[in-house]
Amino acid sequence: MSSSACLAVVLAAGEGTRMRSALPKVMHPVAGLPMLDHVLSTARAAGADRLSVVIGAGADLVRAHLARTAPDAEIHVQAERLGTAHAVLAARDALLKPADHVLVLYGDTPLVRPETVRALRERLDDGADLVVLGFEAADPTGYGRLVTEGERLVRIVEEKDADAPTRAIRLANSGIMGIRGRHLPDLLEAIGNANAKGEYYLTDAVEVAVGRGLATAVVTGPEADFVGINDRAQLAAVEALFQARARAAALAGGATLVAPETVFFSHDTRLGRDVTVEPNVVFGPGVAVRDGAQIRAFSHLEGATVEAGAIIGPYARLRPGAAIGPEAHIGNFVEVKNAVVGPGAKINHLSYVGDASVGAKSNIGAGTITCNYDGVFKHTTTIGSGVFVGSHTTLVAPVTLGDGAFTAAGSVITDDVPADAMAFGRARQAVKDGAGKAKRDALLARKAGR
Repeated sequence: MSSSACLAVVLAAGEGTRMRSALPKVMHPVAGLPMLDHVLSTARAAGADRLSVVIGAGADLVRAHLARTAPDAEIHVQAERLGTAHAVLAARDALLKPADHVLVLYGDTPLVRPETVRALRERLDDGADLVVLGFEAADPTGYGRLVTEGERLVRIVEEKDADAPTRAIRLANSGIMGIRGRHLPDLLEAIGNANAKGEYYLTDAVEVAVGRGLATAVVTGPEADFVGINDRAQLAAVEALFQARARAAALAGGATLVAPETVFFSHDTRLGRDVTVEPNVVFGPGVAVRDGAQIRAFSHLEGATVEAGAIIGPYARLRPGAAIGPEAHIGNFVEVKNAVVGPGAKINHLSYVGDASVGAKSNIGAGTITCNYDGVFKHTTTIGSGVFVGSHTTLVAPVTLGDGAFTAAGSVITDDVPADAMAFGRARQAVKDGAGKAKRDALLARKAGR
């Protein structure tokens, strides 16, 4: 990869009114991550050592988000929306600092991949002064066309301005551009606004560069890299493209997806080799599944790790902080949150385990819950190794069960249980002969009298 100093300018000033949302367009998530973050991640992975983000006036949510997720990014405001070249000029202070390469990316084009952008940078390293990323469009309608002479890009023609031969060109403009840093400020200043909208278009930089004898070129990438988002339908289409990529990557990496089209990944899902994922599984952000684990049907995982050989589900929910050990079993209708489940432990049915640790080879019976919240504070339940927790046990935290302890079914456990002890925490059963019939007869008489 290029070692040249690189500035990435990401344009994120679009209002996105077609989204019909109070959320700025670039903050809408794709695979659980705001589309803007996808683009910033790509820029970093392609070697950008400085980031500048151009936002619109009043984009306070974007500014606050960047302060948390990309505090090193410079933020610039485009007070008036006067075109793409005008937006890049909003980052003038960043452009005046030395950079070998300047990349112009768009915050609403989240699928562009680092390797595509790296190919652009390599062309700059090879001597080009201005490089545009393009693609062979299956249907170029609506796209600007890239007009070339040999390997040289000579101009970009918008469809409304194109004659018939130009409209027949399938090489389309993605909008993403790389420019040798020393040329960019002058090129931007030379761009005029002699068009119907009176705006300054970055695409005009090509003709300015050609007129000055600079070397211009096109680098192509897959069309799917450059799909932009302006409305909810396009957001859904981009999500589908991301999911298709993620499923293909999982299969290529050695995972088995029984019904790939029903499995949904987050931007950062990691699956090991020989992982099996059954139908209708959803991975939220922050999930890693190690080799040989099984994720059974209709399970939902978020912020969780699943170690080798573990079995999750069906119908299981792993919430943030769930750490499931090797060979452990989390069964149907079990929810685990902020809990470490040790090797070989089993929580097989209808249980909630939160803010807890479960030792190796322990068995948690059906209907067990950890009462971890008192209305103000969270409290921890500690279950040792080899513990047997009887069905329908309520563990009122903070509480500890020592290694090898037992709890009787139906118990409410409020005090610590020593190792190898057995705890009963339930009322003594009383049987009253004939009382059941008497109660039933009284209820039936009451019903008949209504």
